[in-house]
Amino acid sequence: MPRTQRKVKKFEKRFANKVTNKTSSFFKSFGMFFVRAFKLFDSKLTIMVVPHSHGKVINFQTNVFAITLGFLISIGVISSFVYFNRHSMASKTEISNLMSQNRETLASLDQLRDENANLFKAAKRFQTSLSQSLSLLGIQQVESSSDTSLNNGDLSSLFNSKEITTGSARELADIKELTSYLESAVDPIEQIGKMIKTQQALFTEIPSICPLKSPNLHVSMAFGPNLHPLTNQWYIHKGIDFSTYRSGDAVMATASGQVVNVGFDSNYGNFVIIKHNHGIYTRYAHLSNYRVKKGQLVEQGTIIGYVGNTGISTGPHLHYEVHIGSDVVDPAKYVNVKLSK
Repeated sequence: MPRTQRKVKKFEKRFANKVTNKTSSFFKSFGMFFVRAFKLFDSKLTIMVVPHSHGKVINFQTNVFAITLGFLISIGVISSFVYFNRHSMASKTEISNLMSQNRETLASLDQLRDENANLFKAAKRFQTSLSQSLSLLGIQQVESSSDTSLNNGDLSSLFNSKEITTGSARELADIKELTSYLESAVDPIEQIGKMIKTQQALFTEIPSICPLKSPNLHVSMAFGPNLHPLTNQWYIHKGIDFSTYRSGDAVMATASGQVVNVGFDSNYGNFVIIKHNHGIYTRYAHLSNYRVKKGQLVEQGTIIGYVGNTGISTGPHLHYEVHIGSDVVDPAKYVNVKLSK
């Protein structure tokens, strides 16, 4: 037992000596490194500047530490310059992009203001048309329930109001005012729809639609006094001539009724006459052919024939007449057409 203890103590003593020696050697080496580094950086250098001419030679003394420090400072300054220069270029690019976006935004804003102005022009026309329609139908005018209510139920206060705001705030206020008006206009428009729905049967019993549908449709001769295309003499034209510059376009019944006569006439060519309620008759002449027969019941919009050039005619067209009893009336009073030649 004592022998074992002596061995352990010897081992501990050797281990402690080794650790002490290693530590001492490390610090000694570390100290020598700093000494050598100090001696290296403290080494004296002489820098001479010798001019090509016979001028005076310039020399000055320094050490490695000063040169190394100056080199590191130079590298740091150059690196900082490069970094900040690149950062500045990136900032300039970003500012340029922001300015471009700002110009595009301003252009879009100007376009939005123009569209806003067009919107209010259209709203003003809508207000005038709606007010006239409501007045004719005996429906109460639109009244806004907003705090900035519109005078007399129309847009007069909107279009005549003093400009107390500018820019986008003005446009926003106008749009809010227009929204308030349109919301108030819903009820009378619904009343118009209900009225039209209740009178739908009446609209189908009177010649209220155009007998032709075509993008090329125009009125080649209006109702009333006109020069005859063949005799060049003044006469009373008893209908409206519709032309599409071609034959074959479908001709429709302008109101529901019963076909009372079909046939051919030397003046009217192929023709169809339809009797409607309320003592109204319609005549369709110069047809290329017809597809109804006498006594047949037709609905408004039913195809009864096709545009032609039969009878006394200078070109393919439809001669259309409206009779009330024994009187011949202007069809334009019943059909909303543009009277242009």
